[in-house]
Amino acid sequence: MDVGIPKDSRGAIANGLSRLLADEYTLYLKTHNFHWNVTGPMFNTLHTMFETHYTELALAVDEVAERIRALGFPAPGSYRQYAELSSVEEETGVPEALEMVRQLVKAHETCAKTARSIFSLAEAGSDEVTADLLTQRLQVHEKTAWMLRSLLQ
Repeated sequence: MDVGIPKDSRGAIANGLSRLLADEYTLYLKTHNFHWNVTGPMFNTLHTMFETHYTELALAVDEVAERIRALGFPAPGSYRQYAELSSVEEETGVPEALEMVRQLVKAHETCAKTARSIFSLAEAGSDEVTADLLTQRLQVHEKTAWMLRSLLQ
């Protein structure tokens, strides 16, 4: 494979993207869980909002995984791998609605931090495609965290 990015740089970037993929997938599951289980006076608003969010995340995990593959490495794809790689905390219970919102704010912020941490690897490898993907993911996570945070004020 010769796309102008050395193999060791591609490997480091793919490893970083694997962490992002695990974070994004864990957030997808958490958001989908909350969509199914939210109750209370904000039910309709949150149920609809969570659906919009998990739908966007479903597309995003595919983009991140495909970028890992384009760099020449296998994308992680099991719950065990995601549990090992993810920084997003899982929720196995059913918290009240505003706690769901708080947890999702934290999870989106975590995804943003993971994405931001990969930039230096992408820049060092002259990987503009990954840098662009990271910029897009940062934009989504920071905006979503802001919108969710606004529900808590």
